[in-house]
Amino acid sequence: MANVESMIVEDKTQVKQIDREKTCPLLLRVFCSTGRHHSVSEYMFGNVPTNELQIYTWQDATLHELTSLVRDVNPDTRKKGTYFDFAVVYPNFRNQHFLMREIGVTCTGQKGIDDNKTLAQAKFSIGDFLDISITPPNRLPPTNRRQRPY
Repeated sequence: MANVESMIVEDKTQVKQIDREKTCPLLLRVFCSTGRHHSVSEYMFGNVPTNELQIYTWQDATLHELTSLVRDVNPDTRKKGTYFDFAVVYPNFRNQHFLMREIGVTCTGQKGIDDNKTLAQAKFSIGDFLDISITPPNRLPPTNRRQRPY
């Protein structure tokens, strides 16, 4: 019989530091929704959801930084225990549709494993959208699994 070993390897790629004094920021188009992500169909045919937040930032911005910026403009999200579930919405050039990929979750008042994840580490490309599902503290936190369509 052969011995079987398994090992968990975390990819801790170093993010190249950006000199924010000399590098021009990018325009990050953010769409927030309470309790759920927007449907991918809302991004079709040049349309976007109505509640757009525009943020000028850099590729080395962390999810914690972005959470703070959203909290600054939305007072309802400042309550301790509010969850922010981040997803990148990007075009699929093969079939002219958009796809959504979840990249992390942060929580107001708690440290999490995704707090220091940067846009660059999440493979964010300039021109992609950021969709944030905001779950207030009196609701259940977001699950890491997508609901099955059946």
